[in-house]
Parts: sequence; C-alpha cells; structure tokens
Amino acid sequence: MGSTSRHLFWLKASFHLIGLSPIVYLVLKVLSDNAGGDPVQYIIHFTGTGALNALAATLLISPLAKKFKLGLLLQTRRLVGLYVFTYASLHVLAFFSLDLLFAWSLFFEEVVKRPYILVGATAYILLFALAITSFNAVRRKMGKRWQRLHNFIYLIAVLVPVHFYWSVKSEIIEPSLYLLFFSMVLGVRLKKIRSWKRIFSKYFSIPLK
Repeated sequence: MGSTSRHLFWLKASFHLIGLSPIVYLVLKVLSDNAGGDPVQYIIHFTGTGALNALAATLLISPLAKKFKLGLLLQTRRLVGLYVFTYASLHVLAFFSLDLLFAWSLFFEEVVKRPYILVGATAYILLFALAITSFNAVRRKMGKRWQRLHNFIYLIAVLVPVHFYWSVKSEIIEPSLYLLFFSMVLGVRLKKIRSWKRIFSKYFSIPLK
C-alpha cells in the first residue's frame, strides 16, 4: 500500500468512526432508557440532526480541500455523502415506524397538517437519487447528466434546514444557526449555483427572473 493510499485509508477510517459513533451513542441511550421523556421524538430529532451535520460536512469538503490543497479529502465526498443518506434514512424510518406506526394514511394527514414534512420528503427523494447514482459505474454511464443530477445537493442544502426550522414549535436558536450556516456555505458557491440554476431553468423550461 503506497503512502497516498495509506493516508486515504486512515482518513476514510476516521470518517467512518465519526459517522458511526453517534449511532452507537443513540442505541446505548435508548437501551439504557436515557433518551428523555419522549424517546420517539428524541430518536427522530437525533437522526435528523445527524443528517444535517453530515450534509454540512459534505458541503465543506470541497472548499476546505481547495483552500488547503488537500486533494485526498475530495476522495471522501462520496463516503460522507452516503452518511447523509444513512442518517436521513434512519430519520425517515424512525418517523414512519415509531411515530406513524407504518400507517400511510396518517402520512398524508400529517402532510396536510404539517407541510414541512413534504419539504423533508422532497429532500429525501433527492438524496435517494444521489445515493443510488453515486457509484463510479453509474457515474460513467450517466456522463454529464451525473453532475447535473448531483448539483441538486444545493437544493437539498436549502430544503433540509428549512424543514428543520419549520418543524420546531418554540426553540428556534438551533435551526436558525443551521439556516445561517447553510446560507454561508451556499453563499461561497454562488457562482456555481447560478450556473446550475441556468441549466436547471433551461432543462425544465423555467424562465429566469
């Protein structure tokens, strides 16, 4: 194993440790009956926050790699991105299984009563599309369409913090900080986002303002 390969191995191993540790922590908290007065809401909130944190890490990789000339870091984007999908899947699974008890009829009732669920569901569908097309073989097969699809990460970075902010009833400091953080992260990519917006508008025939 070469020096670069060895560094990449340990870098990915570190990210796996960072990604998996909160899940182990959550399991131990639930099993030890220390997940608060409402364990279901605790699990839903914990996994949702995990998805937000992983999404933030994913969006930070490229600017950090560019700023500090860490080319190796770019090779971890897929791994970290899949942790976003993992936490989001756990969040959705906890909501459907523990809160709605797999009752689809309740889901539509909840969407009507709480539209932020639709915002979160849209973000999850997009995340699912990015996850299943993240493999190198699929990327090669899709060609330029792959990058167009994966630029939807910017839309996800808008939808997810909005979903979080909209979902809280009283405590808005934490979701406000996430909204501010994602606004800043997207702000440094303004030029790229405008380029993607032109492509998106052309693709879906949406007039630009």
